[in-house]
Parts: sequence; structure tokens; C-alpha cells
Amino acid sequence: MKLTFMGAGSTVFTKNVCGDTMLADPFHEVRIALYDIDGKRLEESYAMVTAMNDTINGGRAVITKHLGVENRREALRGADFVVNAIQVGLYDPCTVIDFEVPKKYGLRQTIGDTLGIGGIFRGLRTIRVLKDFAEDMEAVCPDAWFLNYTNPMAILTGFMLRFTGVKTVGLCHSVQTCSLRLLTALGMEDKLEGRYERIAGINHMAWLLEIHDRDGNDLYPEIKRRAAEKNAGGPHYDMVRYDYIAKLGYYCTESSEHNAEYNPFYLKPGRPDLIEKFNIPLDEYPRRCRNQIDTWRKRYAEIMAGGQVQHTRSTEYASYIMEAMTTGRPITIGGNVWNRGVIPNLPYDACVEVPCLVDKNGVTPTYVGPLPTQLAAMNSANIFCQMLTIEAAASGDRQKVYQAAMMDPVTGASLSTDEIVSLCDELMAAHAAEGYPVL
Repeated sequence: MKLTFMGAGSTVFTKNVCGDTMLADPFHEVRIALYDIDGKRLEESYAMVTAMNDTINGGRAVITKHLGVENRREALRGADFVVNAIQVGLYDPCTVIDFEVPKKYGLRQTIGDTLGIGGIFRGLRTIRVLKDFAEDMEAVCPDAWFLNYTNPMAILTGFMLRFTGVKTVGLCHSVQTCSLRLLTALGMEDKLEGRYERIAGINHMAWLLEIHDRDGNDLYPEIKRRAAEKNAGGPHYDMVRYDYIAKLGYYCTESSEHNAEYNPFYLKPGRPDLIEKFNIPLDEYPRRCRNQIDTWRKRYAEIMAGGQVQHTRSTEYASYIMEAMTTGRPITIGGNVWNRGVIPNLPYDACVEVPCLVDKNGVTPTYVGPLPTQLAAMNSANIFCQMLTIEAAASGDRQKVYQAAMMDPVTGASLSTDEIVSLCDELMAAHAAEGYPVL
């Protein structure tokens, strides 16, 4: 089996996926091709994965490295699975542009990698690269599965599903950790073992539709009581999602700092009281990026200490998907897939996040049925922005970029149509000047 890792300079994530794969019984002799356009980061990942192979796998895997666009097809040639973890434009310059230019228009963001004006432009510049990935895969590994971990998840996965012939599923660990973190934060750890849950919606806004304990008792009444009590008690890290529980009746998969920018309720111009009330960390993603850059050297030294790189198999879906498809032993995941009626009250062409069966037949979404109307409305407000972004990238139509920004809940609620056009033009010019055009 051959695994190609695109964006291997994402060293910690590369460690998890490659280490998980080596620890899976069918894949001790896996061939792993590491690809990146940054030579220094690629060398670090190659050294780390090679050392880990020796430490945990007896050196049985074959690790190769492939630098630059000219070597991309060789990295992909004959792959069975392709894991995508690229970040086009990195923190500097592109994330800086995505945050700083909108501030001139009064728009504030927290993460900017999924929706909002930052998510739109991150999606556009990434799809330019994914078009080339898809062309190469169709030429040299046409049967490979593309396992996408890069955000904006719904935009990128939706593009691959709608406009390429590549078999694609989008993966996000917020599904696995959703109820675990909720119950732990509310002091309900005793309900974790044996619990049953059902999650569906869209990436980063998939809803915890049901949650029962091992005896079949509905946990939502107690969750609602404790969440309301905690929000009334003062600032904590998850106030937006607990407000969802109170106002919409359900919790969702991704963090409050993410969800603060997926709707028009919290990031309102001229309303600093809401920022304070809901403890919303503005500019959180740039802050994380700077901290990661500052601490990376130390972290890399720790990973490589003594040349013994250890690893314990993580909960990331990738290796389990590869194992299920290879062996035929089925598993269930929360996957990002083409809707096509799986959730009938969301758009047919939407990219949705739903329970999926994985086996030798690939990834098969399960029928969810209609979401509660208020949840479908929340998802739809994101979906139409996502679909317009995908269509803008596929067509090169500048007008659709403006329309995507107009449909974004925060941007549309904050700026006039003329201001939105001006903002998009300025962002397109700024990215192009740095060598990262979006169309």
C-alpha cells in the first residue's frame, strides 16, 4: 500500500497520520511519500518519520521525500491514499492579509479558516492548488482516495466532489471529540462510557442531535441545565455553543471561537459588549500561528530527542479508513461527503458531515433525514456562501466571489454591497501581489 502525504511540512500532523498507519497491522511495510514545497520543513518531517519508522516499526516502511511542483507527480504515482494537509500561503503572508485587510472595513474574525471573509479567500487560493492535485491524481493514481484534512473543509471537499473525478472524503476530528469534551466540561464524565450519539450537519457546525447514556436515558435535559448554569456563572471558553444549546436546543461539533463567526449574532460591529459577554477571542488564529512558530523549534527537538521517536495510535480517522478499505472490516466515521439527499432539507449539492460506513466499497453516507428546521437554517446560511465560493473557484467568475461574501452571515450583516465589492477587490489584489492569486 502506498500513502502520499501532501503538505508533509505539517510535521506534528504528519507524525500522527504516518505513525498511525505504521501501527496498523496491514501496513507495517507501507510506502510513504512525503511531499511539500518547503525544503526545510520537508527535511524535518522526513527525518522525524524515518526515525519513527525505526523506533516503532523496525524500519519496515519505505519513506521517500519529494520536493516541489516538479516532483509532485512522482510523489503521487501509484498512491492508494492521498492525505491532504496543505496550507497555501501559510500564516505570513496570507493569513495576515485575511485578517488585517478586513479590519479596515470593521470586520473582526476569530479563526477565519472555515467561513467568513477569511474562510472564503483561504478556500479560493487553496482550490487553485487542488485543481493541480486533481489533474495529477487522475493521471498517475486514478483509483486513489483523497483524504482531505485542510480547511475550509466543506469548500475544499465540496469542490473536489463536484468538479473533479477524484474519490474524496473530508475528515475533521471535531466529530470524535464533540460529546467527550462537552460531558467532561459539564462534570458528566460518568456518562462517557457506553454512550450513544448521533451527529450530522456540516463541518464545524454538525449537530449533536441525540445523546443517551448506556441505559438509553436522554442526556440532553441535564446537559441543558448544566450548560445554562455555567453560562450564567461568568466567562468560560465555550459560551457561544452553550448559547446554541439554550436558544437552538442543540450543541455542535466545533469550538465557540469558530462558531462565533458562522452567524450574525455575536461579531456585530459596534457591539464590544457581546465580545465580552460571550468571551470571544478575536484574532485567535493568528495568535495560535505565532505561538506555534515560536514553540516549533523546541517541540521538534523534543520529538527528535535521542533519535527515538515514539508514537501511540491516535483517534484520527485516516489510518482506520485505509485499514477498513483494505481489509473489508467496516467502520463508521463522521465524514464530509456530497449531500445528494442524505439530509433532505439541506441543498442537494452541499457538502455535509454525516455518519458514513467505510469498507471495501469505499465511503457510503448514511441517510440522516431532515434536521430540525432551526438547525437546517443555521447550516444553510453557511452552505450558500460555501457553494458560491466553490463556483467562483471553478469558473473564475469574480462576481461570484462578491456574491459569496455577500452571503456570508457576518460580512453581509456588517457591510453594504459596495463595501463588500471593495473589500474583495482589495483582498484579491493583496494576495496576488504576494504571489497567491485566488482566481
